[in-house]
Amino acid sequence: MTYKQIKWLILTIPTLTIGVWEYVRHEFLLPYISMELGNWLAPVIVLLVSLLFLTKLFAMMEHNQEELNRAKAVQAVLEEREKIARELHDGIAQSLFFLNAQLMQLEQKQPSGELSLRKLKESVRRTNDYVRQAIANLRHAADAGTSPWLRGVESLIDELRHETALQFHMDWAIPESELSAREKVELLAIVREALLNIHKHADAANVRIQASLTETGWVCRIADDGRGFRLEEAAGNNRYGLKMMRDRAKTMAWRLDIDSGDRGTAVTIRKEANEDERIAGADRG
Repeated sequence: MTYKQIKWLILTIPTLTIGVWEYVRHEFLLPYISMELGNWLAPVIVLLVSLLFLTKLFAMMEHNQEELNRAKAVQAVLEEREKIARELHDGIAQSLFFLNAQLMQLEQKQPSGELSLRKLKESVRRTNDYVRQAIANLRHAADAGTSPWLRGVESLIDELRHETALQFHMDWAIPESELSAREKVELLAIVREALLNIHKHADAANVRIQASLTETGWVCRIADDGRGFRLEEAAGNNRYGLKMMRDRAKTMAWRLDIDSGDRGTAVTIRKEANEDERIAGADRG
């Protein structure tokens, strides 16, 4: 029912009620109900009809107003995100593009290529990938049925689906309320880095993301069926992505395990709640 229809019903129902009552009283009930009693019954009947119908109409109006306010809020957020994405694209992304082009020209002039130049080029390329992904995340439409902080992972998965033949299987069972604001940022960054590494290095066909609560915290696992790697060699090659994931996990006092072999690679992030958090969780329960 539209807002205009609800408004007209609220305005007309009391009038129609008193009109129908007066007609019925004068046509059929005058021999049985005195004029004084009829005058007393009129406001009572209007009140009962109002309680029966108008309260429901007011509830519908309030619900419609809440939906409108939510839609306006979402639209405002999307407009702000689009503004930020445009600024990122017009500023940082363009600068990184030109910087990368200059590095390529410099590398062509120096075929031998020094190690520092290669590292610089790799850093620029990786930063450019992160900025592009941030722009895509900001422009990703909001989904009311999904935790807002998970939309970044879902938008990255959508992009990888379009660019590759990877098949993704996601089973996320950690409620948003179980994670602090900082935990959401750090966990999202680790998951994204793991997915990007799979895309760039694993040559996998399937990726599975599983996250669930445990008795003392939670666990998140990202696994693929691609070709694995030796952790010692990766550490020797100074793999920035692995170092970043370990540093983030260490900062949050999480346990990060990487198991890689012929059947694929699995990255597991595990949080064990400390004593204060367990007491707080017990109090909430």
